[in-house]
Amino acid sequence: MSSNKKYWKSVEELEDNSSIVEALRNNEFVEEIPTDEFLGNGGALSSSSTSRRDFLKYVGFSTAAVTLAACEGPVNKSIPYVLQPEQIIPGVADYYATTVFDGFDFANILVKTREGRPIKIENNTVEGAKFAANARIHASILSLYDSTRLREPKIEGKASTWSAVDLKIEASLADAKAKGGQVVLLTNTLASPSTEKLIGEFVSNNPGAKHVIYDAVSSSEALDAFEEVYGERALVDYDFSKASLIVSVGADFLGDWQGGGYDSGYAQGRIPRNGKMSRHFQLESNMTLSGAAADKRIAMSSANQKQALVQIYNIITGSAVAVNLDSAFKAEVTKAAQQLKAAGSKGVLVSGIDDKNAQLLVLAVNQALASESFTTVGTRQIRKGSNAAVSQLLVDMNAGKVHTLLMSGVNPVYTLADSEGFASGLKKVTTSVAFSLKEDETALLSTVAAAVPHYLESWGDVSITKGTYGLTQPTIRPIFDTKQFQDVLLSLNGISGTYYDYVKANASSVIGGTFWNKVLHDGIFVSATNALGAGSANYNAAASALSASKSNGIELVLYTKTGMGDGQQANNPWLQEFPDPLTRVSWDNYVTVANADAKRLGLTNQIVANGGLNGSYANLTVNGIKLENVPVIVQPGQAVGTIGIALGYGRKAAMKEEMMVGVNAYALYKDFKNVQTVVIEAASGEHEFACVQGQKTLMGRGDIIKETTLEIFNTKDAAHWNEQPVVSLDHKEVAATSVDLWDSFDRSIGHHFNLSIDLNACTGCGACVIACHAENNVPVVGKSEIRRSRDMHWLRIDRYYSSDTTFAEDIERKENISGLSSSLSTFNEMEHASDNPQVAFQPVMCQHCNHAPCETVCPVAATSHGRQGQNQMAYNRCVGTRYCANNCPYKVRRFNWFLYSKNSEFDYHMNDDLGRMVLNPDVNVRSRGVMEKCSMCIQMTQLTILTAKREGREIKDGEFQTACSSACSSGAMVFGDINDKESKVAELVADDRMYHLLEHVGTKPNVIYHVKVRNT
Repeated sequence: MSSNKKYWKSVEELEDNSSIVEALRNNEFVEEIPTDEFLGNGGALSSSSTSRRDFLKYVGFSTAAVTLAACEGPVNKSIPYVLQPEQIIPGVADYYATTVFDGFDFANILVKTREGRPIKIENNTVEGAKFAANARIHASILSLYDSTRLREPKIEGKASTWSAVDLKIEASLADAKAKGGQVVLLTNTLASPSTEKLIGEFVSNNPGAKHVIYDAVSSSEALDAFEEVYGERALVDYDFSKASLIVSVGADFLGDWQGGGYDSGYAQGRIPRNGKMSRHFQLESNMTLSGAAADKRIAMSSANQKQALVQIYNIITGSAVAVNLDSAFKAEVTKAAQQLKAAGSKGVLVSGIDDKNAQLLVLAVNQALASESFTTVGTRQIRKGSNAAVSQLLVDMNAGKVHTLLMSGVNPVYTLADSEGFASGLKKVTTSVAFSLKEDETALLSTVAAAVPHYLESWGDVSITKGTYGLTQPTIRPIFDTKQFQDVLLSLNGISGTYYDYVKANASSVIGGTFWNKVLHDGIFVSATNALGAGSANYNAAASALSASKSNGIELVLYTKTGMGDGQQANNPWLQEFPDPLTRVSWDNYVTVANADAKRLGLTNQIVANGGLNGSYANLTVNGIKLENVPVIVQPGQAVGTIGIALGYGRKAAMKEEMMVGVNAYALYKDFKNVQTVVIEAASGEHEFACVQGQKTLMGRGDIIKETTLEIFNTKDAAHWNEQPVVSLDHKEVAATSVDLWDSFDRSIGHHFNLSIDLNACTGCGACVIACHAENNVPVVGKSEIRRSRDMHWLRIDRYYSSDTTFAEDIERKENISGLSSSLSTFNEMEHASDNPQVAFQPVMCQHCNHAPCETVCPVAATSHGRQGQNQMAYNRCVGTRYCANNCPYKVRRFNWFLYSKNSEFDYHMNDDLGRMVLNPDVNVRSRGVMEKCSMCIQMTQLTILTAKREGREIKDGEFQTACSSACSSGAMVFGDINDKESKVAELVADDRMYHLLEHVGTKPNVIYHVKVRNT
């Protein structure tokens, strides 16, 4: 029976006697559509007061208003396509190849756009594009929509125009020329052939001008050493896939050492094939991603690392330089050196010690080994900074010699240790111009703050390594009134045209006969290069100088965090909420201290009643500079006598209040040395951390982390090192997988998806976590909610420490438990990590169980199982009982305690119109009171199926992807259809190393793991 109930929106409408209500009801558009604004004078429509029906005859409608040039602020209108571009189909994503380099991070990427709106970063997989996006580059898509960006140029802090800026700079250059004052271009490393050529022309046109390159996190010592031996200022692009033995002395090559990007090659050698895998020794102070992956990790101070490097040099080259290495380390270092020598060309040595002599020894050792991993073909061009040149600039500025200073890609008022000296020198510069995305610390003190576009709005070219040429192309028109630094240089050089024209013209000399459009389409061009010939250096003198090094007290080791890097994206909430892979702390900077030192200094960490982690404060003093009330994390694996603190925090300018966290450790980065002598003392008070390690943990539950040694892997059956769980059936032990509480369905027809995770290849880098955020509109909840165990990450990377020296010893200790009292005391002791533990990373998301416990307890059938293997969520059905979360043994379901979008209590990207432009329209934004979790990116798998169907073809292996699998550069995650028996994932399911989490529970997950093998 039909209902006669009347629905109404207002009292006026109910009364039905208002002429205004009647008028509004008949006019779908309250205001006249401004068709003349976008149709121009063509007269394509006869009137601006067009009906909706007639309007849509002419245009395809789009909500992507930021595709308009110079869009001012948050978008509040829908802007249509008048002539829809042929390549843009509403509802279908477009991908553009580009190469990104921001002076610190670099990658060959694809940018996913929807109706002209960039929403996600993907890895470019064409031949030659070998640098994948890390977590920070995946997050950089959100920085495009940062509401704190500089929206227009400013002169003396007041809004201005680009013509006024150009005139200001031109007048200053003329004045500098007349008065004989210095003109300096201060930039980060550019790695751009066109920009470097443009700067060269500018210097030629302005006699006396010079170009100073400044890297916030310096590699100058390594550059100096390589330049002395090989005559080129560059870095070695190591190929770890060719190494059977890797010795690293203080180099976190799975982190940010030399820019990173080594994890793919490293992982290739770490997966046991034909009974072989590489072996890795790591000598370091801080616990790093590289140390976590190592087979043998030796925790030692920087002073001991230098002595160890001399010892390795002696053994490899047969030299006899005196070594003053602590006896506790000598045997282990000697063993590593002997194995390195035996490996010969299959061995490689790397070091992150900030000392030219140390870097010279690295070159000497790799030359002596004739290491295949050490190659001078295709050297890295991503670090070119000179410590000496920057120091001299500081002297010249404070002496009043610098008249005009043009700065691009740098923020020295924040990143320089002597920031006060730079700030005072800036006041003595007649005209200073800061080309910047933000009105940052340096831009605030400059004469001109010149707003530049994001890299996704820019043209450019990049040579990451010698012999590779990548193009940077805009994927959106500039959102704000911005102008590229290069376009300003073109104007100053008197060159007509745009920077696009300049890049295209310059590219012909690089790409030869290759078509411009092909290079633009692929994003990368590769040409042949020759190896550099080695010169000579006095290696013995370098070894002698290094052997004289000694410790003068407690060492402070400065490093960059996996999430924050050098701090350029400190205002990015995805990165602030990203838990550090090792400490599992988000929204914080802290000092890491060894347990022995913490006890001596009275520094503690403790889990409090609500499950949160609290810690002491400490005061640090370095060279007279004092940082007060720095939170303390007691870090297993930290070398005794050393402490660590990350750079990149403590920013205040152009930041949302929520992101103003931590202390600025750049203040301690004196003379660009990452190791400083420090005085540390306990301070009063207690700090509240947002640490996820104690939340949703699976610690202590069997079959979570399985591992073995290479020797056992090669000599014993899989049943020994990958023991299958058994249960009792009719008083007999049978395989747990053979017993079911439910009837199984036939899943052999159609697609059946599995995700494989190899614990040997996973480095804990976190790129998958950020990619999942971007693809699935995962909300940011902030520090206080994280502390309440309410993080919303659909994918977490659990980190496990061994309580003994190895996990094998942990297992033996656990198996020897007898009785309840022994059990309680032993497990209590095992909750404390070893002073130098082994580490294992394990990505965990919804396991998409074929027999899912969550499905059986949902009272409204909001969660159900699809025939393709995904555990699905119908958000509209969910009433938030959370029964499913309680019944999930993997703790992977998340509850929306609040509405995180358009809520001023959560002032992150979802709270403003501009920030919401990053949202993926294929995934709905969940409201409060519902459960959400990993969907195995069902929107991506369905798109792949529909695309193949439309094209009338079969789906190829590798086409099916999830956000995490496509982001994983190490190959740890492989996704696919197990009904395709030729697929890679089907092969991995049949591998002897395969196991499921908590297999004895009988959930039959569609996520599989592979036993971790250590080459000890």
